[in-house]
Amino acid sequence: MNGRLVVTASPHIREDVSVEKVMYGVVIALVPAIAGSVYFYGSRALFLTALACVAALATEALIQRARGVPVTIRDGSALVTGILLAFNLPPGVPWWLPVVGSVFAIAIGKQVFGGLGYNPLNPALLGRAFLLASWPVHMTTSWLPARGGTLSGISMAGVDAVTQATPLAVLRKVSEVLSDPSSTTHQIVQAREVLSDLGSVDSLLNLFVGRVGGCIGETSALLLLIGAVYLLYRHFIDWRIPAAYVGTVAVLAWIFGGPSGLFTGHALFHVLAGGLILGAFYMATDMVTSPVTPRGMIIFGVGCGVLTTIIRTVGGYPEGVSYSILLMNVATPLIDRHTRPRIFGEVKKGE
Repeated sequence: MNGRLVVTASPHIREDVSVEKVMYGVVIALVPAIAGSVYFYGSRALFLTALACVAALATEALIQRARGVPVTIRDGSALVTGILLAFNLPPGVPWWLPVVGSVFAIAIGKQVFGGLGYNPLNPALLGRAFLLASWPVHMTTSWLPARGGTLSGISMAGVDAVTQATPLAVLRKVSEVLSDPSSTTHQIVQAREVLSDLGSVDSLLNLFVGRVGGCIGETSALLLLIGAVYLLYRHFIDWRIPAAYVGTVAVLAWIFGGPSGLFTGHALFHVLAGGLILGAFYMATDMVTSPVTPRGMIIFGVGCGVLTTIIRTVGGYPEGVSYSILLMNVATPLIDRHTRPRIFGEVKKGE
């Protein structure tokens, strides 16, 4: 044989993938949802998103200059953080809220740990959690009805203020009425009518398209899934986390999510309502804060699904996606440690 034996250090498999390609790929995937937010909520949605992005980029540049390290705002990571933070805000919040949220997300959620690759928690979700704890009224009441739809996604003549909330909040109110022994017959009948309409084809179609109230970028499952298909096609995200996450919520919501007892929940409603699709495909899959092992990804997704269902059904908020992902971010190092695949040639003690 005349060939040469070439010996090189690992890794031996390389891909032409960079931080910039992945981050701008995520931006491309979010474009349909950005366009949808403008359609459903007007130019204000774009204005708030732009403010969040500018604040994120400026904060990252200023802190990196102060630290004396290279400014890396061109890698797209701060831009993605700004977009995702804005996507988690109600469209009626004051203009300064996305600015404060982005500054906190970048400064405290990312740069304080050393920058991209060192942050243990998803910066955008950490920024949202900070805003929710600091200004809960703005974060839970600044909803706007979507163009061509209603705040709750249903339109029932004669129904009182129970339908003047987002879909998950309406379900929470209906559950409270049905479980309260002091509820009148009229209230119970009305609540059952609303519950039936929430699971109707028209209501589910509104949730799928985006004709409902909610945060800026979470309401249209259709537009988010279009972007998710692109990310999966480009191999920028792995299918295991979103599949395990969404599947777990669907099963547990069917078993425990119904106000009329076990196995009465509407799985598809829980999948389409709130920020589950946004969280499962765009935030739980964050490469820095999610597990890297295949088994770890499944465990992470299932954990997110379990926590989301618990918060939605018995927690203090009707939505639980953000806190679920943040809590599982904390568990990521432990998951990776205990799901590490066996190294070829490794011999365990005692063997």
